[in-house]
Amino acid sequence: MSELGQFQDAFATALAQRTSAPITAWLPDGEAEAAGLAVYRNTIAKGCVDALAANFPTVASLVGDDWFRAAAAQFAREHPPTGAALLAYGEAFADWLERFPPAGDLPYLPAMARLDRMWTTALFAPEAEPLRAEAFALAPDVLAAARPRLHPSLAFARFDSGLPGLWLAAREPEPGEIELIDDPQAVLIVRPGDAVHCRLLDPAGFAFLAAARDGASLGEAITAAGEAAPTADLATLFAALIADGVFSGLDLGDPA
Repeated sequence: MSELGQFQDAFATALAQRTSAPITAWLPDGEAEAAGLAVYRNTIAKGCVDALAANFPTVASLVGDDWFRAAAAQFAREHPPTGAALLAYGEAFADWLERFPPAGDLPYLPAMARLDRMWTTALFAPEAEPLRAEAFALAPDVLAAARPRLHPSLAFARFDSGLPGLWLAAREPEPGEIELIDDPQAVLIVRPGDAVHCRLLDPAGFAFLAAARDGASLGEAITAAGEAAPTADLATLFAALIADGVFSGLDLGDPA
């Protein structure tokens, strides 16, 4: 490695470890501390905090700016970025919040962070053209045997309480009064085009997508949806998922 490369690695280590020791060899004789190092540290710290605020806007809105920025600064000290791009920084933030003592009185906060993370992941997921309804205009036996490929941006999750509804309400421009209900809820997040789309997902829809994610055929996924919610309108459910853009491909199987 060149001396420049060695210095760059040492400089990055000095910033992360908050000490001049790794770059002592490049300092003028008699100097043990680089006076300007704090400027770089502060710039990086502010960038990390700003990135976390952008990537976890629901968490920030629920706790307020002062609380969030103090927590984000501590997280950044413990989890410095591993790359130059901060667009998706904060992968460990939700787990960290579970161990962060000041968040102990806010048990919903880690889930809000996970949902924010799902949204950000969907935003930066690979592009794919969603299937339109005409792609499913097949003979019933062929359609039932086909295995759907889910859109690469698709994320969905189920919670034991109404955390998805709380998250969706908190993301509104003017959320008003927000209430956490006790009933289980699921959420769907997908970006079939230029914008991320989010909505609550009923038990039948969740069962369908979970089965499809695990490799089930359309017929098997529809059966799983019907078992999860016997009174569900399965035709309407399937049409809504197509409209959501959750499918990016269809592998035709053997109807037999």
